[in-house]
Amino acid sequence: MEESIPMENEENNLHVGPVQSSTGTSQPSGSAKRSKTSSVWNYFRLDTDDNGEEKAHCVKCSKSYVHTGTSGTSNLKRHLSICSDERRVVHIDEKIARKKFSRVIIRHNLPFLCVEYEDLRDYLSYLNPDYKCYTRNTAAADVIKTWEKEKQKLKVEFEKIPSRVCLTTDCWSALSGDGYLVLTAHYVDSKWVLNSKILSFCDILPPHTGDALASRIHECLKEWGIERKVFTLTVDNATANDSMQEILKDRLNLDKNLVCEGDYFHVRCCAHILNLIVQDGLDVISDAFAKIRDTVKYIKASTSRRIALADCVNIAGEVVLSLDVQNRWNSTYVMLEKALKYQRALNRFKVVDKNYRHCPSSEEWKRANIIFEILKPFYSITTLMSGRSYSTSNLYFAHIWKIQCVLEVNRGHEDTVIRMMISRMREKFDKYWEEYSVLLAMGAVFDPRMKLKLLKKCYDELDPFTSQEKIDHLESKLNEIFEEYKKKYHLTPVVRTSFNSRVSGQGRESYGVLDDLFELDDMQDVMDEGKSLLDVYLDEPKLDMRSRRFGALTYMAMDVLSVPITMVASESSFSIGAHVINKYRTRLLPSNVQALLSTRSWLYGYVIDDEDDNDQGEMVTIRAATPTSMEQQI
Repeated sequence: MEESIPMENEENNLHVGPVQSSTGTSQPSGSAKRSKTSSVWNYFRLDTDDNGEEKAHCVKCSKSYVHTGTSGTSNLKRHLSICSDERRVVHIDEKIARKKFSRVIIRHNLPFLCVEYEDLRDYLSYLNPDYKCYTRNTAAADVIKTWEKEKQKLKVEFEKIPSRVCLTTDCWSALSGDGYLVLTAHYVDSKWVLNSKILSFCDILPPHTGDALASRIHECLKEWGIERKVFTLTVDNATANDSMQEILKDRLNLDKNLVCEGDYFHVRCCAHILNLIVQDGLDVISDAFAKIRDTVKYIKASTSRRIALADCVNIAGEVVLSLDVQNRWNSTYVMLEKALKYQRALNRFKVVDKNYRHCPSSEEWKRANIIFEILKPFYSITTLMSGRSYSTSNLYFAHIWKIQCVLEVNRGHEDTVIRMMISRMREKFDKYWEEYSVLLAMGAVFDPRMKLKLLKKCYDELDPFTSQEKIDHLESKLNEIFEEYKKKYHLTPVVRTSFNSRVSGQGRESYGVLDDLFELDDMQDVMDEGKSLLDVYLDEPKLDMRSRRFGALTYMAMDVLSVPITMVASESSFSIGAHVINKYRTRLLPSNVQALLSTRSWLYGYVIDDEDDNDQGEMVTIRAATPTSMEQQI
């Protein structure tokens, strides 16, 4: 007879059902409750599969091991050592990792919140479980630290540079409505490299009076320790800027910090002046573009019209038409350029599409072509002035001279509309350039291809009666500035040579305007002497490689050639600012804005965005239906 086993009552049954572990997973009945104290659990996670079996998953390679409440960790440790060797996971320095990621935020305009993105944190933890996540506030603090560190480096560089600093400044309203002032420094460093650095991108409260602007800029200069090194300030023609530069010049002159008491301190933005000149001319002839503008609008309004125009072209490639923005003259130039290219195609399209009534007449096409040729030198110099990494002051004179020549040639044009346009443009030109800016004409003098002799021929070409007077005035100003530099810099004795300043065509840049100017050079005089080009070359003295040969004149040339003739650098910083302060980040602190923009310009320079091209007008692009020979281009 079997012995009956007494049943345990419910109160005495201590192990009925699974027991929850400290990690939140179930343990089988009969096992003791144990906490996971081993460091191996930093690299494994416990999970229960569909069959109710508990497994430990490696966070590095996702391999799993069966695990029970009584299982040890020896097998997990063995796997961890092998897994670590295979994946080469090394210990990371938290400070270095954060510093590097702050540069990622700066360069790619990432929000500080990105360090809290859940998937990004999971990805970084997968790469290395030692990685410690941090908050957005820490990310912002890291950016500030990076800015402060790079700022100290730049301050040290300013202390070492032998040259003076040229400045550009402008104001900007962000999407949030806040006003910002940018101050940019342009200088040649100790390695003879032209640099452009943002000194300040700070908020400024209204009203933006001349006194408020001058005070803010003066504070910035003292903060950087360069108030004694300022050479020029380039600004646009705003009334507040005229007042600001006068106040700032007076303050800097209190300690005699400016060259020649600031006679050359104020430089007007040439691009802004050119825009005023062209806009005055286009206001007179705005009706001349009406049909071309209506043509572009008509064609882009229908896909069938675009295809029909493409069929009329009969070339391989694309038909590209551009619609201008009427307050931006360069977009009008682009519109003319593209429309003139397809002049005959549009005449054919008029026959194909009976509803097309905007085709210009032959006389209107001729007028558009003349206007296009008049605007071409303006467009060329504007493009040239957009340079930030090279000097443009030496090229200024040649292009302005070319523009004045174009205006002189067309002042008596037979077309009344063209003649009215030139009259308005000359009126504005004479207001600003009746005499070329002396300081920027000096840039041409320091170009060894030009010097005073070629400038004299330029003046003779325009007005031979006043050319010598202008040259004498320019030469006296050169001597005046040179005396200032001799007081500061040691003057190395000049080695007297019979250096021939003639320039051959071999060293010319590929600028059509410069080619026109060099045609005035005296190469014909050399040929008249019976010398061949080989004789001219052999008669030239050898190149003197002594960088200190000209002493103080060297530093004077460095400063004059680094004068920015436009405010391109400031406008470029505003383009970056528009990406930083966008509609999703309108509440950034001004200190964070300055740290992001300034550090980005110091580390990575200025970025030209492709989106800026869209400002010139909407593009209409259609591929031709029947590609044929390029000889059949219309």
